[in-house]
Amino acid sequence: MPITPQEALLRCIEHREIFHDEMLYLFRQIMSGEMSPTMIAALTMGLRVKKETIGEIAAAAQVMREFSTKVPMADTTNLLDIVGTGGDGAHTFNISTASMFVAAAAGARVAKHGGRSVSSSSGSADVLDSLGVNINLQPEQIAQSIAQTGIGFMYAPNHHAAMKHAAPVRRELGVRTIFNILGPLTNPAGAPNILMGVFHADLVGIQVRVLQRLGAQHAIVVYGRDNMDEVSLGAATMVGELVNGEIREYEIHPEDFGMSMIASRNLKVADSIESKAKMLEALRGEPGAAADIVALNAGTALYAAGVASSIEDGLARARIAVSSGAALAKLEQFVQVTQQLGTPAQA
Repeated sequence: MPITPQEALLRCIEHREIFHDEMLYLFRQIMSGEMSPTMIAALTMGLRVKKETIGEIAAAAQVMREFSTKVPMADTTNLLDIVGTGGDGAHTFNISTASMFVAAAAGARVAKHGGRSVSSSSGSADVLDSLGVNINLQPEQIAQSIAQTGIGFMYAPNHHAAMKHAAPVRRELGVRTIFNILGPLTNPAGAPNILMGVFHADLVGIQVRVLQRLGAQHAIVVYGRDNMDEVSLGAATMVGELVNGEIREYEIHPEDFGMSMIASRNLKVADSIESKAKMLEALRGEPGAAADIVALNAGTALYAAGVASSIEDGLARARIAVSSGAALAKLEQFVQVTQQLGTPAQA
C-alpha cells in the first residue's frame, strides 16, 4: 500500500525521512493533479520545517524530470546549465545570464533553464526578453538554437506544465518550499554539467550530493558568503564540486584569481532595464566589477563544461572571449537566431 499524504505529513511532524519510492509516489500525485491543494501546501511546508533530505530532493527532482517537456539533444558534449536557485535577496544584475554568452563564445554549449523574476530585480527570462531574445521557442527549435549558436534558453513554464497543479499553492503560501530548489535540478535538455548558485550555505553540500544521485557528470555548486548565489567578488565562495563521481568541498577567494574584493552592492540593479545595461557593460569588457564577476563566473562555467582544465584556465579563456568581442557578438547572434527560428515560415 503506497504512503498517503497524511502519513507523509505525520513523518514530517515527527522529523522522520520519507523514503525514495514514497517520495516518487507523492510527487507523481502532485504532478498529475491527484493531490489536493491543501495537502500540497501541508506536505511542502512539512518538508521545509523538517528540512528536506538529499534523498527526498533527488526523488522529487526525478519526478519533475519525468513530467517535463524535453529538448531533444543527440550530443551533450560540453553542454551545461548555468543557473541559480534565486532567493538570495542580493538584487544583483543577471550575472549567470551574462556568463552564458561569455562561456558560449569560449567554446561551451549552454542549455540555460530559467524563468521570470521571483525574488530578484530581474529574472533571466526578463532580461533576455528585454534584449530581444525570443524566449518561447519549441523544444526542437531550442535544439537548433544550441546547434547554431551554442546557446539555448528554456523558459521554465513552457517545460513544466505539470507544475500548474502546485503553482497556485506556491503563490498563496508566498514562502520558499522544495520547489525553489527543484527547478535548477530539472534541465529539460539533460545537460550533464552544471554551475549552480544556491541561496544558503547548507545547500552547497546538499545540492551537489543530489546532483551526484541524479547522475550529473561535472557539477559545481557555489554560495558566496556575502549571500550571493554566484561565485562572489565580495567574499569567499563555498564550492561543492562533483567530478568523476567524487565530491570535493572547498572555498575560493577573489584574490586566488588576482582580483580585488568588491562589495556586491556595486552590482545591484532595480529592474531588467538596469540589469541589461550592466550585462552589456560586462560583455563589452568595460573595466569594473560587472566585467570581473562575469569573467569569473564564466570561467567557472567553462571548467564545469569541460572546456577549461581549471577555473584559472577558464577565467583566461573568458577574458579573451570578452576582449576579442566574441562574447558581445554571441549575444547578437543569439538574438538574431531565436527571432528567425520563432518566425513562422512563409507559405
